[in-house]
Amino acid sequence: MDTSTVILIALASALVAALISRIYSLGKIHRKLNYMLDALEDKETNFHFSEEKFWYRRFNLTLNRIHILYDRERQEIAEQEQYYGQMLDQVRTGIVVIDLSRKREGQVIYSNASARNLLGLATFSHIRQLGNIHQELENAFWEVSSAHEQRNSYYNERGKITLSLTASEAMLQAKQVKIVALNDITGEMAHNEELSWNKLIRVLTHEIMNTVTPIASLSHTLSQELDSETSARSLDWKELKLGLDTIASSSDGLIKFVNTYRSLTRVSAPVKKAFFVRELIEKVQQLTRESLHQAGAVCSYVEKSEDILLYADADQLSQVFVNLVKNALQAGATKIEITAEIDYAETVVITVSNNGRPISAESQEEIFVPFYTTKPEGTGIGLSLSRQIMRLHNGTLTLGRSDKRMTTFVLHFR
Repeated sequence: MDTSTVILIALASALVAALISRIYSLGKIHRKLNYMLDALEDKETNFHFSEEKFWYRRFNLTLNRIHILYDRERQEIAEQEQYYGQMLDQVRTGIVVIDLSRKREGQVIYSNASARNLLGLATFSHIRQLGNIHQELENAFWEVSSAHEQRNSYYNERGKITLSLTASEAMLQAKQVKIVALNDITGEMAHNEELSWNKLIRVLTHEIMNTVTPIASLSHTLSQELDSETSARSLDWKELKLGLDTIASSSDGLIKFVNTYRSLTRVSAPVKKAFFVRELIEKVQQLTRESLHQAGAVCSYVEKSEDILLYADADQLSQVFVNLVKNALQAGATKIEITAEIDYAETVVITVSNNGRPISAESQEEIFVPFYTTKPEGTGIGLSLSRQIMRLHNGTLTLGRSDKRMTTFVLHFR
């Protein structure tokens, strides 16, 4: 065997040995990487690679550095979570994060101290717990969404509690969650109720006093004249009849007022069925055609979404729209426009706009109060009755704007 052959064999052997060593080293590196990744995936950080052996010292130093950086980052995240948790515990708004994933649906991932205090729960782990407080409260947590606010009232040892719930959905660690914010609006509701009662009592007192005062005055005058012998002999029967007619007329007015109040408090439950909004508006245009013609006004309809359906009581809603059209005509409107659309939250929104006289700033706060009216012949129940009908349909009726350009009422159907 010559020298060149020996050299080639030696080189080949060295190359094979180097390849085997390289493969072994790579295998060992691969096993170390897998070990570290498995440990980190299992949130196990109690490991350390030896930095004493020469061959793997630099690699082990790198792995240990990665481990230190990961551990430091994890610690910072934990501190931030603790900070945000303490911060959320200080706010008065209750925050509840609910898991919506199929396997853990309804489980509470997080709830701050305010939420647990508002709900009267020491621990809050699942929405089912709310059923023990009030079944409708549990339903409200399931149904609340970014599109619809939920309000729920229930009784506990503190009395009646009213909560306002709003929500939004997000992705958290590859899971879909619902973030619910809840606020105690008991005081606000009580305050609004007190204001409403004060307004109603003020209007009722005004209406009743206007009717009863002339009755009492005339009755007293006629009684004095009949008690006097001189007056009784020279009694003017025409004047007596006029006085009695005035009393009768005032009494009839008071009875009419009471009957109007009774009709306001006895709105029947809606008989709902499905129909197209355009059919409802066509009926309203037909019902108000004569009034529109006499006023020289036009009422148009614009449908911004195709084939809008409502599930409601068409007769009750036509009463609402007829009232809005007639109010516009009484305000001197010559152009009335009704628009309907389905908004981003899948809510049907209908607006009724007119170019009549604007509602004064003072009256804008009062127009929905029963019996409040600025018209000499008005009863003051049209808008309050319309709003009540909308509430029975789980909807709202609000004044959108009223200025020199236009007055707009907005109806939301949820």
